[in-house]
Amino acid sequence: QVQLVESGGGLVQPGGSLRLSCAASGFTLDYYAIGWFRQAPGKEREGVSCISSSDGSTYYADSVKGRFTISRDNAKNTVYLQMNSLKPEDTAVYYCAAGVRCSYYFDARYFGSWGQGTQVTVSS
Repeated sequence: QVQLVESGGGLVQPGGSLRLSCAASGFTLDYYAIGWFRQAPGKEREGVSCISSSDGSTYYADSVKGRFTISRDNAKNTVYLQMNSLKPEDTAVYYCAAGVRCSYYFDARYFGSWGQGTQVTVSS
């Protein structure tokens, strides 16, 4: 059974850090582009970051560039999202997804398998 499981969310103060994990079972992550998306209450889902399968190219939304870092650990079949300098506007449910390619516009149509999400709350 193909499954993605996110973990690492929680409550953090502004300026703090969290590392989200996206662990796969039933398939090998490094064959797929892996994207991170988020959805805040009352807002549309937005792409945050993506790492390609072919050459490991990384993509970031302008809102997180310089603060977030996406990486793979193929031995652990896991993709990470390191989030630093967190802001209250980063509060959302974060989802990872496996797909065929990354794009600068984080088109969700390229992603077919999604995790259940992990809550990130940035608040003092």
